[in-house]
Amino acid sequence: AGAAGLGLTACGSGSGSDALPARPVELGPASDVPVGEAKLYRDKRILVARTAEDEYKAFSAVCTHQGCPLDEIRDGLANCPCHRSLFDPATGRVEQGPAVDPLPSVPVRVENGRLVAGSQ
Repeated sequence: AGAAGLGLTACGSGSGSDALPARPVELGPASDVPVGEAKLYRDKRILVARTAEDEYKAFSAVCTHQGCPLDEIRDGLANCPCHRSLFDPATGRVEQGPAVDPLPSVPVRVENGRLVAGSQ
């Protein structure tokens, strides 16, 4: 069932749908993501941005170009190491190709002070 049983894939068609959590995944303390910043949970392949005090946005951290996992956030953009596509962590939008499709959004919520990504 993919990495650590989460139902995630590292390579694929590039559609991104295979990269979404198959079930809810706990990411860690919500306080780990400061307002106006983003965090890449590489082991879970989830990208979370905190756009306001109580607002979080999450996206698949698998590039929509050829399915490579994103490796870091550099200069405010999420980087794909395979072909250097760059994504806006707050919107999932492509800022630099070759990727053309945005990162798929992932439901995210705070439960007891901890971030949980994926559908219930």
